[in-house]
Amino acid sequence: MKKLPYGLSDFPRLISEDYYYVDKTRYIELLEDQPNYLFLLRPRRFGKSLFLAMLETYYSVDYADRFEELFGELYIGKHATKAHNKYLVLRFNFSIVSSNPDEMEQSFKTYCSSTITRFVKKYEYLLGSEIWSELSIFNNSPGLMLDALARYISDNNCPHIYLLIDEYDNFTNTLLATYGTERYRKTTHGEGFIREFFNVIKAATTGPDAAIDRLFITGVSPVTMDDVTSGFNIGTNISMKPEFNSIIGFSTEEVRQMISYYKSEGALPEEVTVDDLLEEMRPWYDNYCFSEDMSDEHMFNSDMTLYFLNEYMQRHKPPKMMVDTNIRTDYNKLRHLVQIDKRLGVNTSVIQQLVAEGKVTANIAQSFPAERMVDTENFKSLLFYFGMLSIQGTDFGSPILGIPNLTVREQLYTYLIEAYRNASVFDMDMSQLSMLVKGMALQGDWQPVFQYFAKELERQSAIREFIEGEAHIKGFLLAYLGLTKGYIIFPEHESSKGYADFYMMPDLVRQPEIAYSYIVEVKYARRNATDVEIANLKAQAAEQLHQYAADEKVQKTKGNTELRLITLIFRGWELECFEVRL
Repeated sequence: MKKLPYGLSDFPRLISEDYYYVDKTRYIELLEDQPNYLFLLRPRRFGKSLFLAMLETYYSVDYADRFEELFGELYIGKHATKAHNKYLVLRFNFSIVSSNPDEMEQSFKTYCSSTITRFVKKYEYLLGSEIWSELSIFNNSPGLMLDALARYISDNNCPHIYLLIDEYDNFTNTLLATYGTERYRKTTHGEGFIREFFNVIKAATTGPDAAIDRLFITGVSPVTMDDVTSGFNIGTNISMKPEFNSIIGFSTEEVRQMISYYKSEGALPEEVTVDDLLEEMRPWYDNYCFSEDMSDEHMFNSDMTLYFLNEYMQRHKPPKMMVDTNIRTDYNKLRHLVQIDKRLGVNTSVIQQLVAEGKVTANIAQSFPAERMVDTENFKSLLFYFGMLSIQGTDFGSPILGIPNLTVREQLYTYLIEAYRNASVFDMDMSQLSMLVKGMALQGDWQPVFQYFAKELERQSAIREFIEGEAHIKGFLLAYLGLTKGYIIFPEHESSKGYADFYMMPDLVRQPEIAYSYIVEVKYARRNATDVEIANLKAQAAEQLHQYAADEKVQKTKGNTELRLITLIFRGWELECFEVRL
């Protein structure tokens, strides 16, 4: 049986040691039809490094004698292009560079210089030993080393370079998140060492016999691209081109084929179907789309998919934590970029809208400098590039960006709650809330949960400025309830029929003892609303709750729990709770 390649990005090892490989080699033909110098942006841990390792193996002269072994069973092995194994491949991975501003420049220079040195050692048999005398005087100056290498290759008619740069913005994004825009700007602007390096790359791509014939750069966001590649106008950004929507990550069919393979090999329980596992994974890992023209084609995050299957194949049940610890760590890093400062600025309302309504419209910016990240449109774009939002359609020509899945929604809940806390606007005792939700789940004691919310809203009056109105109150409840154990919360916008405000689906896989499930409808009335108006709101809520209770998804997922229908009516800031009988 093929091994599962969770955490593996070494393509030759993956193939030679018989790991399962989702074949992305068909994109080589499409890439060769593009201009020679390309940028591709995708969220972290989406499979970019493995893709670059595959390109290196395909194009490097070093692997020419292993072409049939490594590619013979893949698409490109049967449709090889003329460019295969004709290049000297120089590959950088900037995630290795330290993001500590006191160490960054030296770390960058040491890493790049050693990478160039290893490149020369590997290809010395083609370059000739004279190359060493050309490089020796530029030790620990990677820009000058690369410049000397490029001139040597051009002058001596050597095979040209295919330059690969993985995670080009990793250390600068971390610098920006940890130390702020001022330290970031000193590093990336003016005569900064990063900009100097990219200037050398550009010079090596120009002229009649340019040493760098092809270039492929991956990263997460366009911020560093805009700041450090000023004048680097040779690159073509293919990130949102429809033909490359599925170049990274797994399509539904690719995940289905993978599950089917391991099912046929007896690695999965006999009673579990392929569709069962797909439905278990989809709400957590699916629904990424990167092109307006491909809004019906959704991608799974490949890292999270492999994480789930790795756990499932070992334990024959889903992992206790549906979010990979590595993914969670990456989102914690992104949090500092999302929370630009300690104040609740205009972009907090973007997060509030996302939590309450699930989507926003935006014109996705192709590039913007770090100091313009706080501009609302750029901020929405940043969330898209980080994988916090995904294209779900268009509205009058503008992309509709929505929360792709439960994994991301959990992070947005955390960001919003921490923003309230950091701005000293609101802080709730999560351990107290979790204890109350436990009583709600096991004993059906639901009123104390919502009364606790109402009491805290009344006591901490500063929050009212930010959550007044039905939508924001609903989002506020979602954010806090979404971070407690026991329930997977599906807001109204997750239901195509748009019934009640949210369904608290019992997480029976991880908490089988849960006895109660809930559907909740939130209504908001002005403080002087009449009893007749309140009665009308109750009647509306009851109708919506009954409709939702009959939904097929609810009936399928509530298991043996007792379903309870709850109406919350805020009259100003006073809460009235009602239970609607089925």
